[in-house]
Amino acid sequence: MLHRILKIHPNDNVLVALTDLKKGEAVQYDGAQIVLVDDVQAKHKFAQAPIAAGDEILMYGSLVGKAVTDIPVGGVLTTANVKHQVNGFTGKTKTIGWQAPDVSKWVNRTFMGYHRPDGQVGTANFWLVIPMVFCENRNVDIIKQAFLDELGFGQRDVYKSYVQQMVDLYQSGNTDAIETLTLQKTQAPAQRRVFENVDGIKFLTHQGGCGGTRQDSDMLCALLADYIHHPNVAGATVLSLGCQNAQVSILENKLKALNPNFSKPLYILEQQKEGTEEELMSKAIRQTFLGLIEADKQKRQPAPLSKLSIGLECGGSDGFSGISANPAIGHTSDILVALGGSTVLSEFPELCGVEQELINRCESEEAAERFASLMRAYAASAEAVGSGFDMNPSPGNIRDGLITDAIKSAGAAKKGGTSPIVDVLDYPEYVKKPGLNLLCTPGNDVECTTALVGAGTNIVLFTTGLGTPTGNPITPVIKISSNTKLAQRMPDIIDIDTGPVISGEKTIEEMGEDVLDFIIEVASGRIEVKEKILQQDDFIPWKRGVSL
Repeated sequence: MLHRILKIHPNDNVLVALTDLKKGEAVQYDGAQIVLVDDVQAKHKFAQAPIAAGDEILMYGSLVGKAVTDIPVGGVLTTANVKHQVNGFTGKTKTIGWQAPDVSKWVNRTFMGYHRPDGQVGTANFWLVIPMVFCENRNVDIIKQAFLDELGFGQRDVYKSYVQQMVDLYQSGNTDAIETLTLQKTQAPAQRRVFENVDGIKFLTHQGGCGGTRQDSDMLCALLADYIHHPNVAGATVLSLGCQNAQVSILENKLKALNPNFSKPLYILEQQKEGTEEELMSKAIRQTFLGLIEADKQKRQPAPLSKLSIGLECGGSDGFSGISANPAIGHTSDILVALGGSTVLSEFPELCGVEQELINRCESEEAAERFASLMRAYAASAEAVGSGFDMNPSPGNIRDGLITDAIKSAGAAKKGGTSPIVDVLDYPEYVKKPGLNLLCTPGNDVECTTALVGAGTNIVLFTTGLGTPTGNPITPVIKISSNTKLAQRMPDIIDIDTGPVISGEKTIEEMGEDVLDFIIEVASGRIEVKEKILQQDDFIPWKRGVSL
């Protein structure tokens, strides 16, 4: 039976509407009758008991806001009567014990991955073409045009055909028919790939590499090195102009720091040394083709689940995200940690208000102190430009029940499960330890996904309540909806629906196990995620300015 309301934590003083509720309607909770004094849309919250102006609002057992006006029993919480408020945080105040989940059913499971010489295992096998500076973006685009269709990596452009139909109608004088012309998505025959074991060539164009600060170019070089070092990458072609801040020597030093024995095929060409565009491009294309021949020699082989590194992210969140999708992948994270894998929780502006809990979960004082320091520095930089973490929720978040950043953060943190935190990473650092890691990134979907993959994650779990197409060039991004309505409305971007948690058909634990089953299929190349089908190759390096 579908439950209509939910109390997330015993200490909470608000209830969550799981379905639309009407003003004057009576709902029962804990033996008491509550008569609603407002309409309450699904995903929104209402007062279980009278809340006076100045009183604390508690959700997930945490302080998430303060009432600015009196809120009667059954009154809905809005941006007009509640404002963001959180508790402060210090160093570790206690050590939180952890009861690892039973993983006996997973111990002997494997996935079919690409084993790299350095011990990493990829869930895919891509070749990269990367510009060191935005001046080379045009040349990268030319290489892209030359390769994709010829090697079978291109995609039929149904919208181009759609426009051609309109042109034909216009030229035949049948303009009226354009108004009712519908898009026909006929299935085109699959192109045969020249290199069967290569998943594609990816082109990481960007707007950095020169101008800005030297810190910007250094961090860009570190991020590009992360991507080249990544287990999902077989090799790379790098185009440099020559005079930019992001020098090839910086990239090479960053690669050496990641892996002193780096041995993947890597071709670096500098336009100011090569001469004409024709000389540069013909050499780059020739070397890339030879690199693809080497990449194609890689084949999938069994690997233990401990070789999985999972990014945990949310975007376009709603009031159900922290109840269904986020805790579900939090349980997935706990299972993988217990199996010896690594998981990465990011989006520091969306950990506001749960800092003390995360600090107490840190295994070491060093990690706890680093997390606290990074959070304080991030918050201070936002406030210095007249912003703040309280301004993180988007209009869509607020419309669908996340009316303060603290409410959003308390639910977002559930992606990290309950396991100890083994390390705290600053952007663009790479994961070094198995277990749950924290990574300093913005909440911005693409900047965060770009950073998570840069940290070495070979699968990203991305929860959403509103729907977002965000993807990544080299790592599968599994899109997980918090509610069934979204999964039904946007089936072209959603891979997994956790709506059954809301309806009571599945537990969080059951859903988390389903997610792990799906991960294994994706990691083995047996399921292609929706963002890869759409070729949603989003890549935006964070310039370390204020981004919420």
